[in-house]
Amino acid sequence: VQLQASGGGLVQAGDSLRLSCKASGRTISSWTMSWFRQAPGKEREFVAAVSRSGDSTYYADSKKGRFTISRDNAANTVHLQMNSLKPEDTAVYYCAGRLGVRDYGLGSTYDYWGQGTLVTVSS
Repeated sequence: VQLQASGGGLVQAGDSLRLSCKASGRTISSWTMSWFRQAPGKEREFVAAVSRSGDSTYYADSKKGRFTISRDNAANTVHLQMNSLKPEDTAVYYCAGRLGVRDYGLGSTYDYWGQGTLVTVSS
């Protein structure tokens, strides 16, 4: 399976972006799907996760209220809507997938990763 992340770019503080992660090669409808990010010089961190049905979503505390994760299983795609972007949101954003939802915030538990899409927020 391949996960292709897209939608990143250069925006100004306060702007919005919608990231997409398109899967190919197999269906992701049975997977928990998540977004992680890694800023320059920092460790990778969890951003958000969505259950296989889309009924449950999970967010890192600092992202609640500004970021929304969603999925379209028919399109084999996951999205991350990011609003009110801040310079500290600058990072490479990665989508990832796995079976099960336990420990969803741990990147080491994910089996599949996309290549990442760069988000740069200028002040």
